Amino acid sequence: MLSVTTNRAFDEIAIGDSASMTRTLNLEDIALVESLSGILKPPHADVDDARAAMLDHLMLHGMWAAGLVSTVLCTKLPGPGAIYLNQELKFGSPIGLGTRVTATVTVTKLFPEEHQLSLDCRAIDQGGNEILRGTVMVQASTEHRSHPVMTLPEVRLTRHEGFSTILAEAKSQGPYTVAVVHPCDVVSLQGAVEAAAAGLIDPVLVGPEQKIRAIAEAAGIDVAGVRVKNVVHSHAAAAEAVKMAKDGAVKMLMKGAIHTDELMHEVLLAENGLRTSRRLSHVYVMDVPRYPRPLLVTDAAINIAPGLEVKRDIAQNAIDLARMIGIERPKVAVLAAVETVNPAMPSTLDAAALSKMGQRGQITGGIVDGPLALDNAVSPVAAAGKCIVSEVAGQADILLVPNIEAGNMVAKQLTFLAGAEAAGVVVGARVPVILTSRADDTRTRLASCAVAIMMAAERRG
Repeated sequence: MLSVTTNRAFDEIAIGDSASMTRTLNLEDIALVESLSGILKPPHADVDDARAAMLDHLMLHGMWAAGLVSTVLCTKLPGPGAIYLNQELKFGSPIGLGTRVTATVTVTKLFPEEHQLSLDCRAIDQGGNEILRGTVMVQASTEHRSHPVMTLPEVRLTRHEGFSTILAEAKSQGPYTVAVVHPCDVVSLQGAVEAAAAGLIDPVLVGPEQKIRAIAEAAGIDVAGVRVKNVVHSHAAAAEAVKMAKDGAVKMLMKGAIHTDELMHEVLLAENGLRTSRRLSHVYVMDVPRYPRPLLVTDAAINIAPGLEVKRDIAQNAIDLARMIGIERPKVAVLAAVETVNPAMPSTLDAAALSKMGQRGQITGGIVDGPLALDNAVSPVAAAGKCIVSEVAGQADILLVPNIEAGNMVAKQLTFLAGAEAAGVVVGARVPVILTSRADDTRTRLASCAVAIMMAAERRG
């Protein structure tokens, strides 16, 4: 919606005049600032230093707060026609998802000969914590000027609505109690706190309490009110978190700064009671900008070189998950390098067998077809060019890869070359296990939690 804003001419401005604007930091704001900055991931991602890793968080969110100040200057005081001359800003408390920030500018000095004014700038959050403080110098117009302005819309970058729908549905289920296993780095600790702030989870931080609190203090992460289960090291954290899940104290597990193998070893121990008759497998739920629906990729993290029987479980796990997130009859493309059966290529034989198993009810709830190459699994044009007649070709919901190497490559190519977002979960256990990586952004971490919540809600129902 368009409206009109009118400036304050220099002669109408007096010392002490002020103007303000309030806005709440949301996921789309964060994504937009990250995009404008050109920083695709924290430059310090390989440095185990809480203060260094937090620098990028402060810089990006500081840019957002400084942008609010600029908006006040451009639209309110002095308003249209003003020329931004210089600024000196200092940044204070970090801000996170859901923070409500008020930016205020106040005139402190006037320079009549140059029609310039100096303004004090301040941004505070809803608790009164100072986010930004400084001064700016602008030159005001001597004449009245009116410019059309637009009510800021909800900002969305090149994303589909898949994750937004999943996030909304997960929030409606209410927060689930989650054991965050050894959150002893900034990334995993911040991810857990932001998921809690978004209303998705009620985290229990399982790890060395003194170390966790030291990291939080150094990085400016507020863990007040968050429960901590004190254990001595990562192996003890995995064992304790799995025990909590077995006893029903938590409904999900989330990987922190711990190797996947170390966590999954505890999950897989028969005496811990989290295994089922089904083989555990990993699924990426991906939001690919140029693909018209959610795309699941499995298995890219757990089963290294699965045989036919394991692939059957991988397929069934993925189908069950797809149905939980709203895909009524998932289409499974069993990938190989070619779309024809070749005895010299075992992956094509497995694909053909899985396709037949789907037809005979050994895999249920979806449609399975293969072998299919990646292009004719996702592209109707490529499938038509190969004269493939299939209910799956060109419109796959699930890509079942031949081995972990292929899965890892497919998922990372979609993420880093195609701009996809990838929520990662382990399925097949009695509770969902959320697997995240250091490269995941806030939206992806929240989406991983949301997918796990929908799994847990389905089981509870």
